[in-house]
Amino acid sequence: MFKDFQLIGEHPASIQVKDYIKRLILKGALQAGQKLPSTRELGGLLNVSRNTVIAAYADLEADGFVYVLKGKGSYVAALSGSVSQAAPSWQMDWTARLNGHARMAEQLDLMKHGIRADRGTISFTSIAPDEKLFDLDNVKRAFLDRMSVEGNVLLNYGYAKGYKPLMDYLLRYMDHKGVDLQGKDILITNGFTEGFDLVLSALSRPGGTVICENPTHHTALKNLKLHGFNITGIAMEQGGINLRKLEEALEQRAYDCGYFVPSYHNPTGMVMSPEKRLALMKLMKRYQVPIIEDGFNEELRYSGSHVSPLIAAAGPGNHVIYIGSFSKVLFPGLRVGWVLADRKLIYYLESIKRARTIHTSTLDQSILYQYLVNGNLEKYLKKAKTEYKRKYEWTLQCCEEHIPYTRLTGDGGLHLFVTFPDDFDSRELLEACQKQGVIFTPGDIFFTDGRGRNTMRIGFSRVSDEDIGRGIRIIGETAKQMIGSVGNGNGQHEDE
Repeated sequence: MFKDFQLIGEHPASIQVKDYIKRLILKGALQAGQKLPSTRELGGLLNVSRNTVIAAYADLEADGFVYVLKGKGSYVAALSGSVSQAAPSWQMDWTARLNGHARMAEQLDLMKHGIRADRGTISFTSIAPDEKLFDLDNVKRAFLDRMSVEGNVLLNYGYAKGYKPLMDYLLRYMDHKGVDLQGKDILITNGFTEGFDLVLSALSRPGGTVICENPTHHTALKNLKLHGFNITGIAMEQGGINLRKLEEALEQRAYDCGYFVPSYHNPTGMVMSPEKRLALMKLMKRYQVPIIEDGFNEELRYSGSHVSPLIAAAGPGNHVIYIGSFSKVLFPGLRVGWVLADRKLIYYLESIKRARTIHTSTLDQSILYQYLVNGNLEKYLKKAKTEYKRKYEWTLQCCEEHIPYTRLTGDGGLHLFVTFPDDFDSRELLEACQKQGVIFTPGDIFFTDGRGRNTMRIGFSRVSDEDIGRGIRIIGETAKQMIGSVGNGNGQHEDE
């Protein structure tokens, strides 16, 4: 006994010794009434100081695991819930008890069923920000600034609706985007995904219907399916969604809501033109279909004029639900997003939020607030956009030079979307490229109707320039071999 103890990491040695002895007691290796080694003896057995053992024994006594007989030493206390008195154990087949929701969530889980990257693989699968750009010093400063002001409050429970200073900041932020805040309110969430889930929870019903772009955000598709929505996808064209097909679909049936990603659309990277935005808003008003707007990557504009979000075009109307997040722009580790919508809807979303997660981390919210109010967002965005634009242009150049595409889209953001000839299979391309140390995201996972086998998404944000060049060359050469073509075919970039 006592031979398997090892000090690990920087955790205090006395706590490690206490936890070790506690585990032996709970597992029955040390029985009630058994005398423990003296502090000097145990220190020698565990190769720690005597003072370390003294502190460990004191903590064990305070927790009720050990009692001391004066002049005799320390003994194991009798525990009411000891192993010897435990109920008999048995094995449950939990998979037999899972419902359809759990099974569908597992089937749609890309982290379990997606592409695995071996060490050294060039991976174009991520569209997360590059952590090398993170503004760590100013984040630390924001943390210290906020903790010095109200540290005790920040470590306690918060409010379901959100941290008031951040809520006020974000309302001003949306006001500066041209949004009419009359009759609207805001709810802070754990990123976009929770905000979307809360909205769907409030709107879903048996046989519910939603209309969206095709392809569209995979995480959104996953959540729509988990909430039981019947999904109608409308094809994309230059400048965004095909309005003629959208109108045809709206004429054929009623919809509970529409879901759209107008800026740096995931996965195509398109920015919906101002003309299409206005026409879309008119159509949705005519057919009385509320809109869920995904403010994905709105800030990562590299060129061209600013395009206002759909909710800004709604004016005083309350039919647009805007879900925002800084996850792709700033720091996804701070799980903070927001829902801006009609005040009455937010009133109910707040109750759903409180029932599920109580509140978003007040500490995360406060750090983000202090970082923003210190004026760091603009400076960080300037640096980040300069770097991402450079990577975007390099990736675009490499794709145009090497990949035999028929269509290449992406107006900014952190990814490009490639379309091959109709009979091409990007899953086969992925399998062949993976053997050569390169992976990407096959495009079919973004489609609502099982199509898109001839497409792929290339995320470049976290890939070095050298690997971008080498990886895309491998993808292009492999694709050319598969379709027997030379050069880049007759492909066109969407902007041409």
